[in-house]
Amino acid sequence: MSSDSYSTPRELTTEQTYLQSNTLGSGNHSLLDNCVSCFGSTEVTPAYVALYVSAILGVIITVCGNLLVIISVCHFKQLHTPTNVLILFLAVTDFFVGIFVMPLQFIWLIESCWFFGTTVCAFFNFVSFHLTCASVHIVALIAVDRCMALSNPFFYSNKITANLFVIVASLNWVFSMAYNFALLYSNGFFTHALALCPYDCLIIVNEIWSWVDFVVVFVLPCSIMIILYLIIFAIAKRHANAIRAANSQGNPNAGKNDHMPKRSERKAAKVLGILVSVFLLCVVPYYIASVIPGSINTQLFNDVLNYTSALLYLNSLFNPIIYALFYPWFQKSMKLILRCRICSPDSSLMNVK
Repeated sequence: MSSDSYSTPRELTTEQTYLQSNTLGSGNHSLLDNCVSCFGSTEVTPAYVALYVSAILGVIITVCGNLLVIISVCHFKQLHTPTNVLILFLAVTDFFVGIFVMPLQFIWLIESCWFFGTTVCAFFNFVSFHLTCASVHIVALIAVDRCMALSNPFFYSNKITANLFVIVASLNWVFSMAYNFALLYSNGFFTHALALCPYDCLIIVNEIWSWVDFVVVFVLPCSIMIILYLIIFAIAKRHANAIRAANSQGNPNAGKNDHMPKRSERKAAKVLGILVSVFLLCVVPYYIASVIPGSINTQLFNDVLNYTSALLYLNSLFNPIIYALFYPWFQKSMKLILRCRICSPDSSLMNVK
């Protein structure tokens, strides 16, 4: 690939074949073949139907799951905490991913063609860039929040408020919109043709911006999150050791109850491990694939990028499960919402913890 045409890591790169074909000198013929191939009728097979059914279910679960989180945190005053504010902003971000990004992405992936025109292409790419960036940074902010709460609980309880995190999360959204607008504008997204073919949604990002984007959206937040969760593991282990030591000194038979702090320690480690592992499972494959030269195998490279980009957006499906369903308060509030108990007077004051 030429040095002045580099596909951004967050690009949905069905068009990667087009870029490489042009670079190798066979562009017009390849582009025409790809455009014409979109006119062919698609055979409706069981696998084809299964893909659409799976896509629809994924979108429904993403939208409904995040909507439940939004309603829970907004309605019940007991849930108006700093941590839940970040969970709320994450749910809002993932809700918009489920509404605006996932349906178009799944159709594009299944059909291998873009059927929605240049205007929708512009909207789709800007929204997907913005929401991906905002979501990753909010996950990192959740790690910061948990680390502060454990490392300095007195400062956290006295200085960190829900209103403060509303401001922080709002600034994160503003930064994400401004940054992605600058990225796309600098690469001619708003001033040049968006597609080389009516059935393509192409973005070309220069190499400098692509690596800047790689660092800002992937390297920095993921590094912060991993480091902070390692600190959280260390703090949790230190707390468990202190509890065991105190029990041993105060009660000669405390050794019989050593399994209690050990069980709590294992539970905390398990939850944090799931948080980190699922997030990285969704994000890392695409970013690794995006920095591999496409000339290795054009078709394989395209397929890998398309499927890993779908996995990247599926993180919005997993987030309400990971960041909400692990908490008992969400399970209680979800039951109240589904039973329409929130319609009763003073329902916002119900105890859900």
